[in-house]
Amino acid sequence: MRVTIKDIAAICSVSAGTVDRALNNRTGISEKTRNKILKAAEEMNYQPDFTARSLVMGRTMTLGIVLFDLYNRSIAQLMNAIEQKARELGYFVYITLTDKNPENERTCIEYLINRKVDGIILFTVNQGEEFDDYLSRFHTPIVTIFNFISKNWEYIGIRERQAMKEAVNYIASKDYKRFVYVSPPLAYAGKTNIYTQEERFIGFLEGMKLNNATEPLVLKDSDYLKKLQAYSFDPAEKTAIVCSTDLYALEVMNLLKEKNIAIPEQAGVMGFDDIDMLKYISPRLTTVKFPIVQIGEKAVESIVNKIERGAYISIPLLDHEIIRGESI
Repeated sequence: MRVTIKDIAAICSVSAGTVDRALNNRTGISEKTRNKILKAAEEMNYQPDFTARSLVMGRTMTLGIVLFDLYNRSIAQLMNAIEQKARELGYFVYITLTDKNPENERTCIEYLINRKVDGIILFTVNQGEEFDDYLSRFHTPIVTIFNFISKNWEYIGIRERQAMKEAVNYIASKDYKRFVYVSPPLAYAGKTNIYTQEERFIGFLEGMKLNNATEPLVLKDSDYLKKLQAYSFDPAEKTAIVCSTDLYALEVMNLLKEKNIAIPEQAGVMGFDDIDMLKYISPRLTTVKFPIVQIGEKAVESIVNKIERGAYISIPLLDHEIIRGESI
């Protein structure tokens, strides 16, 4: 049978209100009484009734998280950062995965709303005015990350376009003459929200134009490795393979090693994200450092401030950094 505040009050010969003050670290009782109550609560294995507490507070102390999946190491890092920061601020998280399916995403959102989460951190694949209106109907605080929806929603990310442009500038300074761009998500342009990937591609094209580079080979499909297998690498004109995520870059590096193409002398490889497992890879991948942990932490801080104080913490676009590895 569940131990209640009244049970502890009876054992300690105090009122239920005094027990509540002790358990919630509020003023109005002596330190001796507080310690007596806390000791009794521990000995009786008291567990708070979060349902009752949520009715009193008007909050469930939970956050909903909507992500694609956990295959990409950067998303796993993000989830760890969100969970740790939420726990630090007194919240638990529900994680839902959409598998990049727009209808699955709506199902996940409604699942979280029905469980009365206090707010949602959303990495969306949906887009457009109709989806914007759909979210508005729930009257639930929402922070969006990575893929932008509209100015109606708090957004946390980086200057994706500028970051990729700077990456191309860096590559061009190393005398690479030919360019290949790898980004399979671009196959979904116009079908789902791939804002992050589109911004990176635009930045790549702007960087190419700025450096008067030759027309690049752009690989937008999932069979990019097969097409690279047939690519003719010319020792006289070094090729730079720019990938929109580190995951693709690592696959490309494996292929180049299998073909005995020297990295970076014959072909350079550029990634994007700076996932934590890169420290195990040789040669060290040159990449753009995406502040994944900071994004997770800032998303939680902003949405909790909205829940508890009525306003988001407005977060400027975060900084990125070119990590100069050995693959360029």
